[in-house]
Amino acid sequence: MPVPLFAIRLLLPAFGILMLSQTAFSQNYTTIRTAPEKAVAAFENAQNYLRQGDPARALRALDQALAVDSNFIEARLTWAETHFDAGHWTEAERGFEAVMRLNPSFHPSVPFNLALAEWRQDKFAEANNHIDNFLRSGIKEVTLLYKAQRLKENCLFAMEAVKNPVPFDPLSVGNGVNSDSDEYLPSLTADGNTMIFTRRDDYDENFYSSTRQPDGTWGKAEYLEGVNTTQNEGAQTISADGSWLVFTACNRRNDGSQGSCDLYWSQLKNDTWTKPTPFSNAINSVDWDAQPSISPDGKTLFFSSTRPGGQGGKDLWFTTRLPGGKWTTPENLGAGINTRGEEQTPFLHPDGQTLYFTSDGLPGMGENDLYFVRKNQDGAWGTPQNLGYPINTKASEGTLTVSLDGKTAYFAAMRPGGNKGSIDIYSFDLPAHARPQPVTYAKAKVTDASTGNALVASVEFTDLSTGQSFVSARTKPDGTFLVCLLAGKDYALNVSKEKYLFHSENFNLLATSTFEKPFLLDIALQPIANGDEATGVAPKPSKPIVLRNVFFETGSAALLPASTIELNRLVALLNEAPGLRIQISGHTDDQGDDASNQILSENRAKAVYDYLVQNGIDAARLRYKGFGENKPVDTNSTAEGRARNRRTEFIVW
Repeated sequence: MPVPLFAIRLLLPAFGILMLSQTAFSQNYTTIRTAPEKAVAAFENAQNYLRQGDPARALRALDQALAVDSNFIEARLTWAETHFDAGHWTEAERGFEAVMRLNPSFHPSVPFNLALAEWRQDKFAEANNHIDNFLRSGIKEVTLLYKAQRLKENCLFAMEAVKNPVPFDPLSVGNGVNSDSDEYLPSLTADGNTMIFTRRDDYDENFYSSTRQPDGTWGKAEYLEGVNTTQNEGAQTISADGSWLVFTACNRRNDGSQGSCDLYWSQLKNDTWTKPTPFSNAINSVDWDAQPSISPDGKTLFFSSTRPGGQGGKDLWFTTRLPGGKWTTPENLGAGINTRGEEQTPFLHPDGQTLYFTSDGLPGMGENDLYFVRKNQDGAWGTPQNLGYPINTKASEGTLTVSLDGKTAYFAAMRPGGNKGSIDIYSFDLPAHARPQPVTYAKAKVTDASTGNALVASVEFTDLSTGQSFVSARTKPDGTFLVCLLAGKDYALNVSKEKYLFHSENFNLLATSTFEKPFLLDIALQPIANGDEATGVAPKPSKPIVLRNVFFETGSAALLPASTIELNRLVALLNEAPGLRIQISGHTDDQGDDASNQILSENRAKAVYDYLVQNGIDAARLRYKGFGENKPVDTNSTAEGRARNRRTEFIVW
């Protein structure tokens, strides 16, 4: 007969029962030694039926025994346990309470299982009281003590959670994704336009892709060619730009996998997914490795694993990709997140700071609950927080994926109104307390300004407050890139390619950014004429290159320290192209008088000129000029327009 999770049984040999019974002859209950013969016979019949796996007949026999002797304590306890096994929580509670009335210390299993029966009926306060009785019983067995303490923590949590429910109104994502089959484990690209999910087909699990339509609905899902096989694929994550898929496959042979379940990857090249490749044994182990999540910059991979060195069960681990492409030895996220239980399905939001996961070892509603944890300012993870009731229930909750704006969460469940009782994918508004930090994204296509052809170029985002590189990557073969940007930062973007003038942008997100206004760019890099370096022949005139990350003190020509990042790139460009000659041009808005603006613009242009000369650039290759307010590129009637007009740029001469 199966034993429910956490439940414990009397399971004492006859000698043990005798020893318990010998001390109880004076009590107002009977035992197998003192009950009427007819009651004992019925009780023994019930035991035989239970051994045969026939609980219905066993209960009838127990009813007969108790009809003869209602104080027959072993019969009363077995009656309660049998109802417990059948999920008859009300009857089980009544039975255990009857045993407690006959003898509250008859066996420590009674208050434990009574607490479980009450837990199943949402009687959290009563369950808490009875689990306290169990904890005071003197039980020393470590595993039982752990389970009892877990139940107490859950009772205390649930008592408050059900009094303070969080908003939760899940909606189906529609029949473009959901079908009569099971759909689950959704993952999204950062722009929210592509959903990759797992569908259980007739014989195996496969990946499907759906595209968000102009009206906001999800289009008809398409089979993911190139990745799916006749074996199971599942538990996937898609990179922010949609070009890299990491997923789980189990028991593959002769392909470089390590055994059990391993992590695989595939790249989207020329609209085709490459053949999946397992990660090396630097990441995969002979143990269970699954459920990956990629960081927004593609440099960190989170996953769940049963490998040695964890806190117990399945733990969350992470590995980081080094500049040369190698991955570090996976590290455990530590006891602050991992427990003796099982932590699974990590999802790192594109803010790079908020991690969602499931655990059955943290205080919650029982089974697997959904949690989130944020990084502290020092980079260490904080304390996990439960998403709350009724998002979490006494059932096992699964993977959660959160949109870039942090407002919408996606999950899979079998709910009333679904497709023929199957598991479907739903979305809901994520409660405010569980939302990640605001994030937007920059999406661009880089081309050759002369030919219009796509370019594979270097892309680097720098945090201007620290001078540290935030993202260092290359565009895809079609010239595109997508990078997530966290609010509260000031970023410099530099796009460069050998024998081309670079392009810069500034993304000042010190004020809260919103997803509704991503940065969509078309970047045309201007080629440096071939004759420059070899003959010194002047190239064709170029369009001005705006130095968007050169900053001055207000009303002054004094360069701010953050300007050095961009100015050093300009120095590097001039060193790489020794035949290149440029003019630095300064511009202002129309605030103030014309003469003052003219002087300010010229002084600012000269400040850049001086910086280049001081850093080794021959003055003969440089000139500078101020234009005051005479060449605006935007309106001067708005703050944004005036900011664009206040600029420093260069042209080739």
